[in-house]
Amino acid sequence: MTKFLIAFPAAAMVVPAEEMAAVDCDAHAVIAQTKAEGVYVFAARIDGGLPPVRVSADGTVTQGGYPAARPLDGGFAVLERPSHEAALSWAARFARACRCDQEVRAFGFDPQS
Repeated sequence: MTKFLIAFPAAAMVVPAEEMAAVDCDAHAVIAQTKAEGVYVFAARIDGGLPPVRVSADGTVTQGGYPAARPLDGGFAVLERPSHEAALSWAARFARACRCDQEVRAFGFDPQS
């Protein structure tokens, strides 16, 4: 089975403050469904309180992520599904729960990893 990343950037989640409790409840309900159905790998949000750093091959640490890349923030889930279509179905559930579009990507399998 393929592992799929279902994610959204923080800026995509434009929800009125009075709806946030419902969003939180709905998102946790979808996560509970993924666990109950055995498709859950893990889920989380990027911790915005710890800024990104880049570490070079020589060990040099530079503050910030890649300059040309959009910031990595928001929330994500990794699910194991038999097909892209099955992952899209879960992405739709997350989109309803989080009140924002979800991006879906497949992880490439490396048998040596």
